[in-house]
Amino acid sequence: MKKVHISQAQADVGAALGRMFELGVLLTDAMDQGLGEQGLTRSRAEVIWRLHHLGPVTQRVLSEALRCTPRNVTGLVDALEATGHIQRLPHTTDRRATLVKLTERGREAAEAWQSAHQDLAARALADLDDADLACLTGALERVIGRLRGTLATVSEDGRA
Repeated sequence: MKKVHISQAQADVGAALGRMFELGVLLTDAMDQGLGEQGLTRSRAEVIWRLHHLGPVTQRVLSEALRCTPRNVTGLVDALEATGHIQRLPHTTDRRATLVKLTERGREAAEAWQSAHQDLAARALADLDDADLACLTGALERVIGRLRGTLATVSEDGRA
């Protein structure tokens, strides 16, 4: 069996990627736990979050923002309407269209998430000084930008 030599730089890159995956899992688990306690899925939470930032919109606009089919949005809106997070209203200028809007319950949920996000950031990054935070943010921006470029290339031609 041939032994493969891994350089220290390769080992460091592998370790960094491993830590990023671990961070992704920790953040996803925390989000899923919090949403589960509220009886929500990530998809439903995304609808609430988008409406919080977009304001009342048609389901077509919501479908485009979520990058999913109108049929999928209808199911999400139906479910969130049933739980009292959103409501459908007649469009003010187009009688064929319906607006989707957060209810008080939906708005409160989004505001609570925003507050929880700030609390998590404060705890997770508490011991980083301004220089460390700037270095971390810059490094993550470069990595995320590179991954977005790679994923866009894969989406366009079906291969990496």
